[in-house]
Amino acid sequence: MKKTSLSPDEVNFDPSVKEKSKIAKKRANPKKNEILKQKGMHKDLRSSNLKIFGSDYFFNYEMSWLKFNERVLAEAQNEKNKVLERVKFLSIVCSNLDEFFQKRVGGLKRQLLAGVKELSVDGMTPSDQLKSVRHEVHNMIEAYRGCFFEDLVPKLSDKGIHIKSYNDLTDYQKSVSDRYFQKQVYPIVTPLAVDESHPFPFISNKSLSFAIELVNPRTKEKSFARLKIPANRNRFVQVHRKGNKVILVPIEDIIREKMDHFFPGMKVLSAHMFRVTRNASVDRNEEEAEDLLETIEDELRERKFAEIVRLEIDAEMPKHLKKYLIKNLNINWQDVYEMKGTIGLADSMEIAKLSGFNRLKERVWNPVLHPSLKHNPEEEIPSIFEVIKKGDFMVHHPYHSFELSTQRFVEEAARDPKVLAIKQTLYRTSKDSPLMHSLMNAAEEGKQVVVLVEIKARFDEERNINWAQKLENFGVHVAYGIPGLKIHTKLTMVVREESDGLKTYCHIGTGNYHPDTAQLYEDLALFTCDEKITSDVTDIFNLLTGYAPDQTFEKLLVAPNHMRKQMNVLIEKEVKEAQKGNPARIIAKMNSLEDPLIIQKLYEASQVGVKIDLIVRGVCRLIPGKKDLSENITVHSIIGRYLEHSRIYYFHHGGEHKYFIGSADWMHRNLDARVEAITPIEKTELKKYLQFVINIYFNDNKQRWLLLEDGTYQRAQKEKGDSKLSAHDFLMNHMKEGSEPIPKVHRD
Repeated sequence: MKKTSLSPDEVNFDPSVKEKSKIAKKRANPKKNEILKQKGMHKDLRSSNLKIFGSDYFFNYEMSWLKFNERVLAEAQNEKNKVLERVKFLSIVCSNLDEFFQKRVGGLKRQLLAGVKELSVDGMTPSDQLKSVRHEVHNMIEAYRGCFFEDLVPKLSDKGIHIKSYNDLTDYQKSVSDRYFQKQVYPIVTPLAVDESHPFPFISNKSLSFAIELVNPRTKEKSFARLKIPANRNRFVQVHRKGNKVILVPIEDIIREKMDHFFPGMKVLSAHMFRVTRNASVDRNEEEAEDLLETIEDELRERKFAEIVRLEIDAEMPKHLKKYLIKNLNINWQDVYEMKGTIGLADSMEIAKLSGFNRLKERVWNPVLHPSLKHNPEEEIPSIFEVIKKGDFMVHHPYHSFELSTQRFVEEAARDPKVLAIKQTLYRTSKDSPLMHSLMNAAEEGKQVVVLVEIKARFDEERNINWAQKLENFGVHVAYGIPGLKIHTKLTMVVREESDGLKTYCHIGTGNYHPDTAQLYEDLALFTCDEKITSDVTDIFNLLTGYAPDQTFEKLLVAPNHMRKQMNVLIEKEVKEAQKGNPARIIAKMNSLEDPLIIQKLYEASQVGVKIDLIVRGVCRLIPGKKDLSENITVHSIIGRYLEHSRIYYFHHGGEHKYFIGSADWMHRNLDARVEAITPIEKTELKKYLQFVINIYFNDNKQRWLLLEDGTYQRAQKEKGDSKLSAHDFLMNHMKEGSEPIPKVHRD
């Protein structure tokens, strides 16, 4: 087999490069200094290989993220989608906004409070960005609320799903609501008064609450109380269900109607809803932490009490109550988002998941068994290791079954008496993951089981800590990785004793070992026993569990030490080919494109004629189609039924047609601050499948968007004579029919 040109042995890691970077510290970015001068700030004297700076070269990260959420909102607004699918997308828009405020706005506010004056690569201060965010979010709120109340609610009613207020119910339906309140709500709700002996209560993150003003009829004295809507009850209560008709009442409407039950002897003057979002961007110093697990647990406790970054509030709340809330929550008016009617529409996912209304949803998709794993019914089920030994194969979720491939790989390894060791990285998984149970069983059976648990996976820290503790209790060797780095790579290796010695089998994926998200996220994974690849995977685990700072790898592209350099080499190869007048081509599919240095490289490639297509689902800071800069770059985005999550990289490479898949986006955090692995796809049959998938994406005229030079996106238009094509629908049919190309190596 031809030795890959991406081997670290073939890349000149000249130590003098580090010395050159030290010299660069004295040089400044001229464009950046020009922008700093315009803003009345000091010159930037830090080193950087970045020659470009400002809004002429980069879109703002936060604005690009909000544009992504606009594309999700467009699916909620799209009347061609079924109505409950539209509700689902609207719920996702609101959930996305919650996370955006917790992570992105929270981070900007921390910078602002710390007096950070550093500009983003597009030339904006934290203050500039927060102002732009507020303007864009206001527009988004108006759009999604208009979509829900003016469009979706009437359409739902036409289809038999009625969302009503308590006062619009019949007497019988009111009695159903009353019983529900007495039995299911009243016993678990705790009203909290605020007075001299009761301080203003802590308001938990994303909780829905009533701000209540009361008056004592005898003394005429007014008081304030807070009542939290229980999160462990359905947000939309079914008070009637018959045939194809259901009546839902928001739980807050029932509580509001029964508010006097909580305050006997008092008169309720007003009760209005509010909701807070807290910062999830909490500082930590892992390098100085004696116990990383304890540090993360401390962070989780701190996050619960983190500062508020957003207050959503009923616009009809009396002004003096608004002021009272703002004062006691220690925020300013710039953090307040007023809206009329129901708030917290992320909970509308309950409506989208209503049972019995399949006609209003997309058809159910049952993932198919990968062709490599099929067998004649009368024959014994073959060992998955025997299947892998016959030839590499690649699974494509959710089209291929996760349960019958990736999950089976781990489960079979746990049971197989010939298996001696199992090693896996864990970034995110489900609450009751069958994979984790298999690993615990394997450890109990005496196998060597090692799990690299990433306890810094945002919003999954608590779950991962719990899994780590459970795994350790069963005898699994648990490691938490390297301080300052997140373990984001998706790897499983199994060592098996066979007649000719030990053999290693590997799963290298683009997605998490999460059975639930595998039904919703589009991801790829390679099953292989290629000795060079499995040797590299073994070395990655040794790097993560031991001490191997100078570890090199023969086939895998591994971050943080090597991947950036290797990506640069691949891009530079296309530049050289274009300069010679030879074919030069780059195609890259990822979640987000943010890294300024990679973007600079892509601009350089475009300027010499390299044709570049980028499929970027979310944030993209690169400006495409700009004269004399990026005329040869096109940026696509696929938004639809499944969340596009796989990373695929293609380089023409002088006719070698190099393909790679893995866990890393072209983002600074993936290239420099995470442990990542990207594997080459070398077998012709597997390359053909990836090219096929990419071509499907390029021909999609239902779910594909194109990024324009001004930062807006427009839907890809169907050309005259072309059939309508949705990538997700097409690939579901392709898998169901078992058509070629099939991502497996054919061997006799």
